[in-house]
Amino acid sequence: MGFVFLWAFLDKTFGFGYATASGKGWVDGGSPTEGFLGHVAVGPMESTFHSWAGAAWADWLFMLGLLGIGLALVAGVALRLAALAGTVMMALMWVAEWPPARHLSDGSASMSTNPFVDYHVIYAVVLVALAAASAGDAFGLGRLWARLPLVRDHGWLR
Repeated sequence: MGFVFLWAFLDKTFGFGYATASGKGWVDGGSPTEGFLGHVAVGPMESTFHSWAGAAWADWLFMLGLLGIGLALVAGVALRLAALAGTVMMALMWVAEWPPARHLSDGSASMSTNPFVDYHVIYAVVLVALAAASAGDAFGLGRLWARLPLVRDHGWLR
């Protein structure tokens, strides 16, 4: 699961030609949020997302989120924080795509395949499950992380 977030970070940073075209990466002056948020075509936050598209603060927050969530999941540390941040990110992306809509703002079909559960919801559930199961203890550095004094004193950092 962590590699999903890390790959998104890397592709948006360097423009490997997958979701982000070559030469359009963040390092090339491209905006990681402009394409997705600028093309939101339906939903209660359509105009809000358009206003956020390409904003430096949105680019930085999004990219730091992808990197932080990805690294935490791969290392198996701070899974509670990663689950919270990832769930918020997935919820915002779900709202941006607004699967319940059958038609976009321009009247064309939305092509939504399911009005409730899409991959954003599945990812959020997986994130919460990984944190709840303390998956990092078995498959990562979670036990070592938990022994750090700061983490021991503040359980929400687990």
